[in-house]
Amino acid sequence: MARDSIEPYSVMFLRTVAFRPALRLATANKTAAQAVLKSTSLKCLAFSTTTAGRSGNPPMSFPCIDRLETRQRDLSNGPEPTYEKVVTGYKVYRHNSPYALDHGGILKKFDLAYETWGTLNADRSNAILIHTGLSGSSHAHSHPENQKPGWWEKFIGSGKAIDTDKFFVICTNVLGGCYGSTGPGSIDPETNARYATTFPLLSVNDMVRAQFLLLDSLKIDKLYASVGASMGGMQALCAAALHSERVGRTISISACARSHPYSIALRFAQRQALMSDPNFNRGFYYDGVLPHVGMKLARSIATVTYRSGPEWELRFGRRRRAPDQPPMLCADFLIETYLDHQSESFCLNYDANSLLYVSKAMDMFDISHSVTKKLHAQREKTENILRSNDNAYAAAGASNTVCMNVNESPQSATGSSEMESNEQIVEDLVAGVKNAMQPTLVLGVQSDILFPVTQQKEIANILRKAGNKNVTYYELDAMYGHDTFLIDLVNVGAAIKGHLENSV
Repeated sequence: MARDSIEPYSVMFLRTVAFRPALRLATANKTAAQAVLKSTSLKCLAFSTTTAGRSGNPPMSFPCIDRLETRQRDLSNGPEPTYEKVVTGYKVYRHNSPYALDHGGILKKFDLAYETWGTLNADRSNAILIHTGLSGSSHAHSHPENQKPGWWEKFIGSGKAIDTDKFFVICTNVLGGCYGSTGPGSIDPETNARYATTFPLLSVNDMVRAQFLLLDSLKIDKLYASVGASMGGMQALCAAALHSERVGRTISISACARSHPYSIALRFAQRQALMSDPNFNRGFYYDGVLPHVGMKLARSIATVTYRSGPEWELRFGRRRRAPDQPPMLCADFLIETYLDHQSESFCLNYDANSLLYVSKAMDMFDISHSVTKKLHAQREKTENILRSNDNAYAAAGASNTVCMNVNESPQSATGSSEMESNEQIVEDLVAGVKNAMQPTLVLGVQSDILFPVTQQKEIANILRKAGNKNVTYYELDAMYGHDTFLIDLVNVGAAIKGHLENSV
């Protein structure tokens, strides 16, 4: 979850963008000059000092591309990372019976990784479930079995926003993830090979239902609170609406009641960049070279949407890492080196197929009554097949289409000829949350371009229209964009603590 470590700008600057001494290439010896370039770790573009062909201009050299090619060679020659072991110290809930999914697919069984903090009280009424964002692990906070700081380290603990002296806190890695929970990188019990893109498509509700099965195993009938940000905020809203009798309070931060076209487009661009990598191999890359280049490009796109222009103006401005050198096409400005560093570190630790599946679940999220009803009917049909025939596992599974060729315009696409009116959309959303009557905190951030505050206002409005009399809406004027929920301990933390501990 934590997309970059939070540290003073001065320290971060020295750590990530400190540049090496300038290179002085011998004009008479191109080979020697290139050797000097390769012997350094300077991650910027240098001018070659000889001409190419008939041009009188010196050709460009591309150390950044050289690095990617070298990385690909290294990956093909060495052992691949085991994604399940990226984090340690988590517990595993094992569900050993077929699990029907909203889009028609089935998992014969699944694992759900989770971690806990605090103590469950005698009547088991003080449990808080934290839902993660797209790439989050269950490791939200450190503990003796894993002392590495968690992605929400400063928000959880004794006396903190989520006070472990008062609450029993649970966090899972979502179904479809790659940090201990069953996902595309897991072994399919039917084939004894990794699922890859034979893994069935998921919904946010599928993730939440799996979490409630975990709660059943812990004998927790009702949560004190359901808390989440980003995709976690979607899950929190889903839990409140579809499992209302089991949720006491809700906190949804920087989320939405339905995914909107802008965020869908951004995630589509990420998936296209990833799937365009020749090493993607339609998702069957586990025994070969990982799609490192595509994954890095996808994460670069994502990182741009997670922060804000005002923050980067202050943090990086137009500063270059080597201002006395000629302009470069590889990482040159400090903001470029930041993107390069962040995307590189992410793609070494997260499974590309999990990114595809979990991001698609985000795209498909819509709490509207009509959508929920359709998905429920589809899942119920699959469950009926499973109940009628113990050997119907294969027959019940839906086909998987990860992507498809679309040559038609949006106007000619099926179902798009008649647009719903805004009033119809709102009515459908209101009907979808009619059971979500819990005290609810909805929090948005003005600088968030991925989930603009209009989307959090929509959540608050539909809850109120549905009859919820205890909805609190906060809007923060923070510069950190979508990632504010990871950074702003003072404002986000205070809002969370107040909602959890105030009497209602």
